[in-house]
Amino acid sequence: MTGRDSALPRRRAGERARTIGRWALGGMLAFAGTAHLTFQRQEFQAQVPEWIPIGADAVVLASGVVEIALGAALVALPRHRRLIGAATAAFFVGVFPGNIAQYVEGTDAFGLDTDRARLIRLFFQPLLVGWALWAGEVLPRRRAPHAGHPGNAS
Repeated sequence: MTGRDSALPRRRAGERARTIGRWALGGMLAFAGTAHLTFQRQEFQAQVPEWIPIGADAVVLASGVVEIALGAALVALPRHRRLIGAATAAFFVGVFPGNIAQYVEGTDAFGLDTDRARLIRLFFQPLLVGWALWAGEVLPRRRAPHAGHPGNAS
């Protein structure tokens, strides 16, 4: 078995992991978007900063629709995963100022009723951005060294 052949099972496992990650992120987004439109609508409205020039309900409805669309696209359109992964990461970056405002303004929502809880939440947003970039294969893949490469011992 050559170095290239031995890397194949690892590559397939990596592809499966990214697919599962993409589906999981898509499901999470679709669920969150549905929550925006239905049973957690008021909680989401509480998170919209007052300085946003659009009404809180319109922001919640629009972001819910976007989340559902991104979630469905992550699952249903694997050929466009890079574009959708990048769009999903951009969405997470776009809503981050609202998360910062929730911390700065001390807004209680979703059980985040202390400054510490709201601060800890801020550290999860970059993880979501990274997840979207990884699952969408936007980030470059590490290449396994092949036979004859200086980094390969064979």
